[in-house]
Amino acid sequence: MIMLYGSQQDYDVLAGRPGGGPVWSADDVAAMHAFMAEWNDDLVKSGEFVDAQGLTAPVHARRIRLREGVPVVTDGPYAETEEVLAGYTIVECDGFDRATEIAARLARTPHPQGAALAHEWYVDVRPIAGSPAELEL
Repeated sequence: MIMLYGSQQDYDVLAGRPGGGPVWSADDVAAMHAFMAEWNDDLVKSGEFVDAQGLTAPVHARRIRLREGVPVVTDGPYAETEEVLAGYTIVECDGFDRATEIAARLARTPHPQGAALAHEWYVDVRPIAGSPAELEL
């Protein structure tokens, strides 16, 4: 699974709301979406694509934590700098190195000149456990 991260500020910038840095124009957002569509299409063509979903902005999230044994629910958005899972892609490929290679292509995602997200860019790549034994260290 390739996991992409973002913050509420990142979602706001992409939606053209001020306050998070350079505003992305409609052309900037279209270029990013075209890049992601090509990335996904390449995975479909290679037979490595399994599933992918983007997630709504953190403002639509709820976090449940235990406090003194009682679940406490907090509605989003969270602190501007707090990163959350923004989306994922599941691939079935020839190993961890190939999955890493696929994920690394995302570093070339287009963005406006001078644009900065609320955090240093990264994605995580992790195998999906197929059995309880695979969860062990």
